[in-house]
Amino acid sequence: MDESVPAIKLEAGHPLLLGMHEAGGKFNFSILCRHATGVSLLLFDRDDPEPTHVIELSPEQHRTGDVWHIGLKGQLHGKGYAIRVKRPSDSTEPRDLGLGQFLLDPYAAAILNLHEYDHNPGPARPFAINLVVDHAFDWQGIRRPHQAWSDLIIYETHVRGLTNDPASGVRHPGQYLGLVEKIPYLRDLGITAVELLPIQEFRDYERWRPGVGWGPVLRNYWGYNPVAFFAPKAGYASNEDPRAAIIEFKTMVRELHRAGIEVILDVVFNHTPEGDETGPTISLRDLDPSTYYLLTPDTKRYVDVTGCGNTLNCNHPIVRTLIIDCLRYWVVHFHIDGFRFDLASVLTRDQDGALLHKPPLLEQIAEDPVLRDVKLIAEPWDAGGAFQVGSFPGQRWAEWNSRYRDDVRRFWRGDAGMAGAFATRLGGSADLYQSTGKTPLNSVNFVTCHDGFTLNDLVSYAHKHNQANGEDNRDGSTENFSENNGVEGRSDDPLVETVRLRQIKNMLVTLFVSRGVPMLLGGDEFRRSHSGNNNAYCQDNEISWYDWSLTERNAGLVRFVSRLIAFRKAHRVLGAGGFYTDREISWFGSEGRDPEWDGRENRIGCVIGESGHGAADATLCLLFNATSGPSRFALPGTAAPWRVAVDTSKPSPEDIAEPGEEAVLPAPGLVIVSPRSTVILVVG
Repeated sequence: MDESVPAIKLEAGHPLLLGMHEAGGKFNFSILCRHATGVSLLLFDRDDPEPTHVIELSPEQHRTGDVWHIGLKGQLHGKGYAIRVKRPSDSTEPRDLGLGQFLLDPYAAAILNLHEYDHNPGPARPFAINLVVDHAFDWQGIRRPHQAWSDLIIYETHVRGLTNDPASGVRHPGQYLGLVEKIPYLRDLGITAVELLPIQEFRDYERWRPGVGWGPVLRNYWGYNPVAFFAPKAGYASNEDPRAAIIEFKTMVRELHRAGIEVILDVVFNHTPEGDETGPTISLRDLDPSTYYLLTPDTKRYVDVTGCGNTLNCNHPIVRTLIIDCLRYWVVHFHIDGFRFDLASVLTRDQDGALLHKPPLLEQIAEDPVLRDVKLIAEPWDAGGAFQVGSFPGQRWAEWNSRYRDDVRRFWRGDAGMAGAFATRLGGSADLYQSTGKTPLNSVNFVTCHDGFTLNDLVSYAHKHNQANGEDNRDGSTENFSENNGVEGRSDDPLVETVRLRQIKNMLVTLFVSRGVPMLLGGDEFRRSHSGNNNAYCQDNEISWYDWSLTERNAGLVRFVSRLIAFRKAHRVLGAGGFYTDREISWFGSEGRDPEWDGRENRIGCVIGESGHGAADATLCLLFNATSGPSRFALPGTAAPWRVAVDTSKPSPEDIAEPGEEAVLPAPGLVIVSPRSTVILVVG
């Protein structure tokens, strides 16, 4: 070793905590590697690919059980580290690059030079991990908002895409701090929680693809390919120093909390970028593939129920510990309010890939004392055929309700016989949740999300247009329950645009008057478009970025959504935590007839009582007409006249009234709802 290299004093160290930690002026490194015959810790200067120190850990001194550990004392701040593992030569478990591979620490808090790996996946350039993370930060006394589930208005967005377009007008485009600049907009809209697409450090480029091997470079925009579960994405910070990502991410969280907005992270614990047995070795593959992944019985191949080449062995005790440690880390150090779990059905599978009735991981997350007050949201399906909407295990878990999405789309598209399903979704999906003791608040209602069409595209395209993804339009869902309303794609025809805007308003009204937790896809309130791409995972460009000039062009719709959210908050009966009883809601069809639940034409009305004394004391009347002709509804009598709060057939600002300015219904006992329109009446 060069004498100019600072000396480092070595000690035995201890097995806990996993990862690299500083305490009392010393550093402790530990890593779990059950089948290793040897482990080396390599230290690097930031800009030098050659290690300054190669430290061999001896089994006698530096191993406790399956954990390898070492203590270090010296000038280590600013250095990076990597790991090299020796394993038995006769191992049959799938590996890729062999004994010379530098590995990523699964508990790494920050990563240096990740972009170097993306362009050179071989062992010549290591992952260089920031050695020590200082979590000191001035939270300025700002606490987590602790919103009730019934008060949540979720805005799903992408950190980079929200502000990367020049039209955003922010000083920090595409960054955590850029999102901070949009907080006044979110607050004015009425948002109470943001759900962020993955910000756990992920690979920007997808050179390896399952079933294809090394292929064309695609930019990973969505981020569903985590390489470091504990590290915030450095690319969303103002500079490449990963410590900047930590500080600026915390700043973003603090300022959102200051505005009363919670932060929910979309987390990926179902797979990694290591792919199948032909994929790259990054970390877990070389540490212990049979522990971290589901393998075939001969241990030579990976089980894939994620569509990404591999599946994490989530209910193995070691993997459970990793996930719990990670969730705690984000809550304690970053003040995160909740998590949305991507392909959460993977979390319910055992080591053979079978679905468990009571998965240990889900119970452990739900009962963990540090996580007891955070919000848990499951995407209750996976690519292996599991579909657990309405049956995801555990009372604490809310679910992305895809049944809500599909039934609302089909009702407004005019598919025959959807009135009954539509009413069930509007009432909180009792058919899915009531029998198991769950409530409407277990249902996260959405019409659109990042995965699929935007709301504008849902009414503008009958078919997906994913050619830009390089897969000959084979990727993405083929059944979207969408329609183009006369022209495929963009149109200057005022008649086409009138119908499209009306349909957008209809689905937004439905979302915000339904019991359950509403989730709005960011940009739907100003007609953001993906140009018909319903799988824009690799489109880090104008296809995915938010064009903020649309907020001016569609200012009326932005106002409409803001007033809708305020209307929901003012009429708390709409977001109550129980299912409607017959005393609280009364349904009726057109012309005063009983509802045609399975009829061919989708038109339905209801009156809702807010006082708790039943529908006879109704203060709200909701009328939905998804047919191509006008519908006449006979109304129940009330002590005070009915007033029109919402009419989606009207232009802005007549489409939604300001509180106290609702016009009296001209004919007290009758209302005619225009084709493909919604009317909401209030008493007053």
